Amino acid sequence: MDSAAPDGPHSGPDPAANPLGHGPVLLLTGARLADGRVVDVRISGDRIQAVGTVGSLGPLPALPGAPTVTTGARIDLRGYLLLPAPAEAHAHYDSAFSAALPAPPPDTPADLTRRVTEAALTSLGYGATAQRTHVRIGDVHGLHPLEAVLTARQALRGLADLQAVAMPRLLTGRAGADGRAQLREALKLGATAAGGCPELDPDPAGYVQLLLEAAREADCPVDLHTTAADAAQLARLASALAPLRPRVTLGPCGALARGASTVLATSGVRVVWLPQNGGCTGLEGRPSGQRPGLVRELTAARVPLAAGSGALRDQSNPVGRADPLESAYLLAAGRELDPEAAYDAVANQARAALGLPPVRVDAGFPAELLAVRGDSLAGALAGGHSRLVVHSGRVVSRTSAVREFADTVALALPRQSDGADC
Repeated sequence: MDSAAPDGPHSGPDPAANPLGHGPVLLLTGARLADGRVVDVRISGDRIQAVGTVGSLGPLPALPGAPTVTTGARIDLRGYLLLPAPAEAHAHYDSAFSAALPAPPPDTPADLTRRVTEAALTSLGYGATAQRTHVRIGDVHGLHPLEAVLTARQALRGLADLQAVAMPRLLTGRAGADGRAQLREALKLGATAAGGCPELDPDPAGYVQLLLEAAREADCPVDLHTTAADAAQLARLASALAPLRPRVTLGPCGALARGASTVLATSGVRVVWLPQNGGCTGLEGRPSGQRPGLVRELTAARVPLAAGSGALRDQSNPVGRADPLESAYLLAAGRELDPEAAYDAVANQARAALGLPPVRVDAGFPAELLAVRGDSLAGALAGGHSRLVVHSGRVVSRTSAVREFADTVALALPRQSDGADC
């Protein structure tokens, strides 16, 4: 059962970037895995170094010349489930929290940066160590929202990986000249991917062609919005995107035409589904909800499927949450997927949509982990609030949920000290 990574140093981020301050080695003890095993996990740098039975990995190494001082930290995870960290595959941080404001949010650089950073940290606290946000550019917005995201991305280094998708509204014709120029500038500034919603342009096919040209020029992926309601239009879209596959993502596809899943299956694109309400600000207008059974149809057709939040308290969903486990819960509770597949949709499938390598709790894999209070995956999805988040081998966030009851219950029920907190 014990496993160890090959010998050799692994470089991680500057320890000073870690707000919780342990050294280059981290030992997680007594953690339960999704398959039921209880293990110790040793992390060195940004990689999992070894996984073994409880107590089998020995003490943490000592600092040279100081045998009583260890180079890392030991964290007791009894009562916790240890999982690959989830990722946020589809967010709109430039509009986050705007539903609570009495007027459209101010677009000053400071305000945009603050809201983007707050949104990213909110998602990180829930466990998402990698995140992708779609960002409006062009028109009255210019490049200010993207610049705010890039500023936040720099500030969050060592805490989370933040990707930005540049999203012009128009690209074709004279009206799209500004959008074309802004898209190329956005990709030069550091946007991770090219995106947008072809359905909002008078010439959807032309929009896609121009977007592909810019993406090929910048050697970046494409992440597009579509309702996928028109099967013929979806087929044309998939055909146009073929030269860039597999670096193409579509979402949320909430109105996918019946039978059109075969088009997606043969096109080689990935789909990011938004379980909260099937919509987001990238589509504009009121979300139309989701067709029942659509996820089952996509999975039956073997379409690579990830899940994201889509909204964090913005106009498309005033009660939107940035919790990947909420998205997995909705997929599992609606019986669209079993708990394991639902969590995979927000974890490794989401990471794949972001172009990131997979994570397993095994030696040699990236140390991107989430420890959540619970005795099983189903239990964690049902109500795991206490969480510990590891990014690049460092503990970057802790959430401790405390539940107390008045002393009027005579039954000898388990208390938090017995590992029964939430």
